[in-house]
Amino acid sequence: MSSGVFNRMLRHRGAGAGLAFLGLLGAAALLAPAITPFDPAAQALDAGLSGASAAHWLGQDRLGRDILSRLLFGGRISLAVGLGTVALSIVPGTVIGALSGFFGGRIDTLFMRLCDLLLAFPGLLLAIAVTAMLGPSLPHVIFALSALGWVGYARLMRGQVLKVREMEYVQAARATGAKPLRLIARHVLPNALSPLIVEATFGIGRAVVAEAGLSFLGLGVTPPTPSWGSMIAEGRHFLFIAPHLTLAPGIAIMLTVMAFNFVGDGLRDAMDTRTAGTTAVRDGR
Repeated sequence: MSSGVFNRMLRHRGAGAGLAFLGLLGAAALLAPAITPFDPAAQALDAGLSGASAAHWLGQDRLGRDILSRLLFGGRISLAVGLGTVALSIVPGTVIGALSGFFGGRIDTLFMRLCDLLLAFPGLLLAIAVTAMLGPSLPHVIFALSALGWVGYARLMRGQVLKVREMEYVQAARATGAKPLRLIARHVLPNALSPLIVEATFGIGRAVVAEAGLSFLGLGVTPPTPSWGSMIAEGRHFLFIAPHLTLAPGIAIMLTVMAFNFVGDGLRDAMDTRTAGTTAVRDGR
C-alpha cells in the first residue's frame, strides 16, 4: 500500500478510528499473557457471577473467572481465525481467478462451474459439518471457514482479470512476446489486486463472526481456552441476573467487526481514483 493511499484512508471518516481500535486490540491480544490481571482459566467459585469491581473490571463468570482476562485471550482466537481464514482463502482464490479470467475457454468453464457448485452449499452449515467431523480446534475452524472462503475471491479476481487483460499495456506486453505467466505476474495481478485487498478486510470481520457462531455451538476451540462465542454461550443462561457475561464479548465482537468494516470502507475509497480525485478537489489540493 502506497503512502498516498494510506493517507487518504486515514482521512476517511471512521477508518482512522477503526485502525486505532484494531491496533489496540492487536497489541492487547498479542501481549495478553503479560498484561492480563488474572489467569483466564483460574476459578474462584465463591465469587461466581460477581459484577464489576476494582479487581475485576468486567466482573467474573459463573466459575469466578475474570472476564477481562478471558476477553483479551479470546481476542487472540478471533484475530487468528480472521487472519488465518482470509490468508488461506485469498491465495487459492487469487490463483484460480487469475487463471480462469486470463485463459478463458475450458479452464474458465471448469473453475467457474466448480465455484457455482460450492456456492450452492450454505457456508456456515458446511463449516459446522466440517468441524463436527474433524472435531473442535483452532486449525479445524480455520480450515472449515476456508473451504468455501476462496470462492468469492476467485470470482472477484476473475472479473478484474477479464477487465485488465484487455488494457493497452497488457496487449503491448503480449505483442513483445511476453509469456502468459509473466503477463499475469507482472502486468495483470498488480493492477487487479486492489478490490481483493478491500474484500479481504471485510472478510476478516465475517470470519470473526463465523468463528463466534461456531464457538457458540461448541464447535470452536476446546475449553478452557476462552473464545468470545463460547463466552456468550456460557453467559446466555444468566442473561437476566448477570448480563455482563454476554455483554462484554458481544460488544467486543460488534466493535471488532465494525472496525474492520470501517477500515474496508476507507481502503475502498482511498483506492478508488475517482473518489480520491473528488476528495482532493474538496480539500483544495
